[in-house]
Amino acid sequence: MDKEIIANIKSLAIDMISEAGNGYPGISLGATPILYTLYSKHMNISTSDTKWLNRDRFVMSAGCGSALLYATLFYAGYDLLIDDLKKYRKLDSKTPGFPEYGRTDGVDASTGVPGSGFGTAVGMALAEKILETKYIIPSSTRIERDRSLINYKVYALCTETDMMEGITNEAASLAGNLNLDNLIVLYDSNNITIDGDTSITFTEKVLDKFKALGWYTDSVKNGNDLSLIDKAIDKAKTSGMPAIIEIKTVLGDGSLLAGSKEIYNKPLENKDIEQLKQKLELPQEKFYVNDEAVKDFRKRLLDRSSYKYEEWSHNYKLYVDEVLKGDRRRIDYLFKNEVNIDLLRLYWDLDINSKVELRISNQMVIDKISSVLTNFIGGSADLASETYTKISKSIAVTDGRYNGKNICFGNRENAMGAILNGLALSGFRPFGSTYLALSDYVKPQIRQSALMHLPVTYIFTHDSITANGEGPMYQPVEQLATLRSIPNLNVFRPADVKELIGCWNIILNTNDAPSALIVSKNPTAIIPSSDAGMCGRGAYIVRREEKLHGIIIATGSDVHMALVLANDLYNKYKLDLRVVSMPCMEIYNMQPQKYKDLLIPKGYRVFVLESGSNFGWHQFVYDNSYLLTIDEFGTSASKGDIEKYVKYDFMTLRERILDKFTKKWKNFHFFSWKKRFF
Repeated sequence: MDKEIIANIKSLAIDMISEAGNGYPGISLGATPILYTLYSKHMNISTSDTKWLNRDRFVMSAGCGSALLYATLFYAGYDLLIDDLKKYRKLDSKTPGFPEYGRTDGVDASTGVPGSGFGTAVGMALAEKILETKYIIPSSTRIERDRSLINYKVYALCTETDMMEGITNEAASLAGNLNLDNLIVLYDSNNITIDGDTSITFTEKVLDKFKALGWYTDSVKNGNDLSLIDKAIDKAKTSGMPAIIEIKTVLGDGSLLAGSKEIYNKPLENKDIEQLKQKLELPQEKFYVNDEAVKDFRKRLLDRSSYKYEEWSHNYKLYVDEVLKGDRRRIDYLFKNEVNIDLLRLYWDLDINSKVELRISNQMVIDKISSVLTNFIGGSADLASETYTKISKSIAVTDGRYNGKNICFGNRENAMGAILNGLALSGFRPFGSTYLALSDYVKPQIRQSALMHLPVTYIFTHDSITANGEGPMYQPVEQLATLRSIPNLNVFRPADVKELIGCWNIILNTNDAPSALIVSKNPTAIIPSSDAGMCGRGAYIVRREEKLHGIIIATGSDVHMALVLANDLYNKYKLDLRVVSMPCMEIYNMQPQKYKDLLIPKGYRVFVLESGSNFGWHQFVYDNSYLLTIDEFGTSASKGDIEKYVKYDFMTLRERILDKFTKKWKNFHFFSWKKRFF
């Protein structure tokens, strides 16, 4: 029946692509034997409980093979009907162009960006090792050994496009370093990309590279030989190392265009489909289903996996009853990844009289969160000592020691983001950190977090061009605007430690979106009027006026400058300005219009003060001249000289504000002040 099932999966995938008018038939024909072997002989899954905690995970890193994946999932018995396959790439269908987590039953991660799925799979494998170490069922007898409640495998299907990307090397390097022996990568090696034969760009020895990174390697010379694929996967399972199997396939196998770039991403012509179905010994009927083959495939899956599911269910009950004493809450987070915690109710020992770098205050907050949140875990891209993101009372995760909460990602920002996504998909509330100027390296994975609605927290420090004297390379200008442009991402820039706690409270209780937390290196005092609870509004007043003349909106450490400016202008000119702290623009924009009108009423001069690009702030001001921002790269110099260089020093900012009021106003108040004091 193997032949019949493979043939039918191929034909369904080709019909899907033909019906949609676009797609990737090459991989759908070439890699079918790989996916069939994996699901029919190795994947431990339950189609009746598709969120089974101990199921094997599969990541279609080669997201272009979505049609093949959907056809396989249909055959396996997931919640997909033939009508769903017919709606491939159609509006609101369960079968989008690339796999999307949360939309299609059986899809464990959103993929499509080359290499991203590979990194996500590494994160899933790391999650399993941590959980395997944590959830131990003690033996009831001296003869038996302690056993873990969690023990699943993570599989990924990749192609040449994945192997070319830098993120793959980053993630593979860390996986080898941590010895993630539960990870098996199936490399569909067909030597063709969109532009043609890989010989023009990609001639490296892939397996040699992975071997150097600490991986077990194997190869299958014939991608149609099910027995060889099966045996290779079996050996990989027991290798004691992360494993990659290179499987040589023919792109578009069976097509008239097989082995050429023309088959890569263009639907087959009708005559080609006709000859292909003849070759596969199938009727010409569109979306034909071999009912007997479907029945056989599903029975095999059930026969292999059902006893493992039942055994695990028994062990789970045993663990809850004996280890957790019936308290399911200590493990339930893995199923829903939801947090319900109120940081504002916790005791915080804050020194209101001292100036502390906010990144250091953030270390204190992270430690506090870690003490009350079991699934809180994270680290830095080789900058923990600079970003202050090491959980103090925990150890680092290393090979053979997976019970820590600190992950040392190394200089691998892009991979860090993908791994964080894999952790979030596995029940964790992860965070990762680097400098704000380096956020561009991790941005593709932030976008993936937002697309998948994952509660990942990205911590970025050194948020001002005055944070160091290293020059424009490490001085952020456009990064805040870039982050705020990403849909479904909340960007927080707190002004002091109280706002920091308030922002973290929102972050932790947001279960369907990632967050970017921007933390200053500059020493900051606690603002007496700041309010952690008001962060839930996105913006609020930190300086109230007696008679409103204008408004300054500021974020983060710039709120302190706004207060100094406002107080100075009032004391010298009786110019009374309201100061609004806006720790999160996205949350503010979701507030009722009534609140917005009270906070920033119409008819008044509104200024925006932020040490970054003006992009995104135009919604609040009359024209660009009201934007007190930095719209040029900085330079290497002292803090004061940099501020003067980018026209962001106190005197320049004050004059720019004054210039927006009439000379009559300025002269009147100047002479009034002179008359009173001289």
